[in-house]
Amino acid sequence: MTPQPEPPVLEPVPHGHPHHAGSGGADAPACAVCSTRIERLTVEIAGHRILEDVDLHLHCGELAVVVGPNGAGKTTLLRAIAGLAPFTGRVSFAGPTGAAIGRPTIGYVPQSPSVDRATPATVQDLFAAAFSHRPAFLGAARRTAAFARACLERTGAAHLARRELSRLSGGEMQRVMLALALEPAPNLLLLDEPVSGMDIRGRDAFYGLLEDLRCRLDLSILMVSHDMEAAVAHADRLILLEGRVLADGAPAEVAASEAYRLRLGPAPHAHRHGSGGNA
Repeated sequence: MTPQPEPPVLEPVPHGHPHHAGSGGADAPACAVCSTRIERLTVEIAGHRILEDVDLHLHCGELAVVVGPNGAGKTTLLRAIAGLAPFTGRVSFAGPTGAAIGRPTIGYVPQSPSVDRATPATVQDLFAAAFSHRPAFLGAARRTAAFARACLERTGAAHLARRELSRLSGGEMQRVMLALALEPAPNLLLLDEPVSGMDIRGRDAFYGLLEDLRCRLDLSILMVSHDMEAAVAHADRLILLEGRVLADGAPAEVAASEAYRLRLGPAPHAHRHGSGGNA
């Protein structure tokens, strides 16, 4: 059997755009100049228009949370941006001058990833399957194991490398899936209900992790959430969606708008929790 190439060992660094050179420190300011541009994005499936003319500019270092009633097209929006659902319109990455320089590199974590509870596969095996041609039954090669640990280190999950997937908690699984989504390092990270089912400590720990990642890796995060209180407390920006963008701006302002009240009820009482706890 011809040996298959193994993935390189990673160093956790920002994505590789020229103006990011030297900005990899945790305390470095976000770029906030480059942006992922979603322009006139429209999704129609079986004659039913789910999304129409969605326009968003998502800047480096920004956490934007999409909210809306059930059936508003929130998950469809993420899938379309990720290239997993057909759409018309344009998704591009714009450099410091504002000119489009190509399609953004995108990381995507879907809602509630399920795992067969009977599988003996470990987190390390999952990375080997995703990034190596080596058959899973042979186990992960040493280089692949090092690669997996480097990826997991980014989300504080290196200690889970040899844990069976079936034994992970919801918060631990989200950290593993997030580590997968961060390789290759994306310009835009898409998260669909990542804190669903977590308790307050786990939720706040996960938001703390996102805060660290977006500053350290200089990436944009677009997240769907039904947890309005946490969204208002932690997001830079709230996007109210129902087939189209109805409101987009500072979380407190969008939550206080008439459009929000009519679709989601009274504005949530926002307060920030400490970021301690385990996700």
